[in-house]
Amino acid sequence: MNHPNRRLHRNLLALSVASLLASPLLYAQDDTKTESESATLETVTVTAQRKEEDVQKVPIAITTVDAEKLDVINSGGDDIRVLSGRLPSLQIESSFGRAFPRFYVRGLGNTDFDLNASQPVSLVYDDIVQENPILKGFPMFDMDRVEMVRGPQGTLFGRNSPAGVIKFESMRPSQTSEGYGQISYGSYGNTNLEGAIGGGFNDAWSGRLSLLYQHRDDYVDNTLNGDGDDLEGYDETAVRGQLLYAPSDDFEALFNLHARNLDGTARLFRANIIRPGQGGLVSGFDPDSISIDGDNSQELDTFGGNARLRWDFAGFSLFSITGYETLDTLSRGDIDGGFGAVFAPPSGPGLIPFTAESADGMPDHHQFTQEFRLQSQTDSALQWQTGFYYFDERITIESFNYDTLSPGRPQNGYAIQKQDNTAYALFGSLEYAATDDLTLRVGLRYTRDEKDFEAERTQSPLSFLGVGPIGPLYANPSDSDVSWDLSAAYAINDEWNAYARVARGFRAPSIQGRLLFGDVLSVADSETVLSFESGIKASLWDNRARLGFAVFSYRVSDQQLTAVGGGANFNTLINADRTVGSGFELDAEAYLTDRLLVTAGVSYNDTEIQDDTLAVQPCGGGCTVYDPAGPVAGTVLLDGNRLPQAPLKIANVTARYGIPMANGELFFFTDWAYRSEVSFFLYDSAEFNGAALLEGGLRVGYNWNNDQYQVALFGRNITDERQVVGGIDFNNLTGFINEPRIIGLEFTARY
Repeated sequence: MNHPNRRLHRNLLALSVASLLASPLLYAQDDTKTESESATLETVTVTAQRKEEDVQKVPIAITTVDAEKLDVINSGGDDIRVLSGRLPSLQIESSFGRAFPRFYVRGLGNTDFDLNASQPVSLVYDDIVQENPILKGFPMFDMDRVEMVRGPQGTLFGRNSPAGVIKFESMRPSQTSEGYGQISYGSYGNTNLEGAIGGGFNDAWSGRLSLLYQHRDDYVDNTLNGDGDDLEGYDETAVRGQLLYAPSDDFEALFNLHARNLDGTARLFRANIIRPGQGGLVSGFDPDSISIDGDNSQELDTFGGNARLRWDFAGFSLFSITGYETLDTLSRGDIDGGFGAVFAPPSGPGLIPFTAESADGMPDHHQFTQEFRLQSQTDSALQWQTGFYYFDERITIESFNYDTLSPGRPQNGYAIQKQDNTAYALFGSLEYAATDDLTLRVGLRYTRDEKDFEAERTQSPLSFLGVGPIGPLYANPSDSDVSWDLSAAYAINDEWNAYARVARGFRAPSIQGRLLFGDVLSVADSETVLSFESGIKASLWDNRARLGFAVFSYRVSDQQLTAVGGGANFNTLINADRTVGSGFELDAEAYLTDRLLVTAGVSYNDTEIQDDTLAVQPCGGGCTVYDPAGPVAGTVLLDGNRLPQAPLKIANVTARYGIPMANGELFFFTDWAYRSEVSFFLYDSAEFNGAALLEGGLRVGYNWNNDQYQVALFGRNITDERQVVGGIDFNNLTGFINEPRIIGLEFTARY
């Protein structure tokens, strides 16, 4: 049932947007600043090459998101998926909701939902690789910046980064006493509390404590248990404590402890919400109601710590980075998305061939990493880095199935996976200033990766068919590889820089052992990618504007793909003989007037699977498949298909307009993100495709007392765009949707 004030909200938001777009015209004639007082862009410092550099001089396509933009797009309490589409070539989605984001850069990613899934996009949080996909969902709060470094990034970062790296940098402690507090409240009881406090204890020690609390009320009514909201609420808490010890300019030690707790609803799967033969939502779809007879719940706890040490010596620095992460999670959902079954009426909505209610948990997880790195610190034309990296991860995954139709919904299936993964790498890079204008760089990394895996099913949900326990089954894949990159950067003049880069990346073998509904393990061989990229970066209009443009092409050999679900309801890893991609990216920002700052990003990513023998089993829920039949009955060929969750086009724009007041500033901020249609699975069908999605935000606020205080009215997904963003294809036309519109009020105080 639609909310009665939804039409009023839509009209008010349309008027607000129109006012925002008109405001530059109304006030542009009042600009009276002299040229020397004109607003200019600040230099953006990044660490894409493991040292601080001006982003305009780094020979890699990089997009950054600063603290203010992060604050704006996070207003509605969204998780890390809010970055999707707001950086060129970046897509993020999840069938686990807030707990398990899946990243795609330039079309390269992994749709696998197993808790052991390997992803080709590496997430590095405060210099620590977050390998397990659950770790990648740690919230963004009290951030300095986000960097997206497109891949391959196999030399200095390594660790499964052929598609690129997403880097999060938290605000560091300093000797300055500073902090902030922020509170917001909005639709569905959406509550966000965030704050930080920090400063120096003495001349050597400083610290910073950062806190986050997020809450949303249940707002989706499960109609099977009567009136009342039952689902889609959550409570999330995260904390980060940092201590910085810097007794001299020659030594620094930064210690970090962080934790997260999430208690909420698992992803809501909704039966038969996709239009047969067409795709998109069925007519009359109500996002605020569902009819399910299973349980939907999610619990997650993570804890971690790291120590980052730096010693400066004559001509070089030594870095030691030590990290530890652990987690415990359990997510349970009604996978069939409805109630009953055709053999156990009543059932619905629509056709429910059989029930599916399952859970996945990780009761045991430990990740330890250690890096030692030497880096030159001279004014010489030749600069260098070299180091050693060690990775050790131990995990246990439990999978459960439940008999939804029996009293109490008892457990009737259980399987367990265990994996030990160790890897080490030796790496180095050289950078040479051949002339005042030309800089050359070469990087090299040797990686060794080993996995010990076992899986066992002790209880089968298909026992009524004579299927019983199996295992334990074992797999021990390992591989070594050499990644490398070559680049050249040329300063055309003081404003324009050009670069070219060729790089080779590597992803270690992966294992899939979900034995709950299958009897075999699948192992994907290593994948490698060779990428070519060139681009230009420029600072224009006396540093009032900045742009970056890149063109690229890549070829992935033996790409690891996941055949998800299908009629057999079993995940299987496969290797595609070859995948190719090409496209371009544009990042731009400019002060169009001293009060109007605009940013824009556009990307085009064309991907194609090239393997004339690769086939998978398509949907088991009556979808319309366009691919030709495969060599085995019931399969279809994938040759020529685009990669799943790889939109051809992504675009984003933001605009901020400020009006000086007597004691502050009135400002308007709007942001929009667009992605073209995507396919949810490897095969191409009419139904399991996500239509083009456009989501926008609006913020109207007032800063005063030198930006010490701010109050703002905000809206997220202001047009209330609702689309299918993922599906379940083994049972019926089940899908899940994007986040709702949130309107709220926020207050921030800084000191």
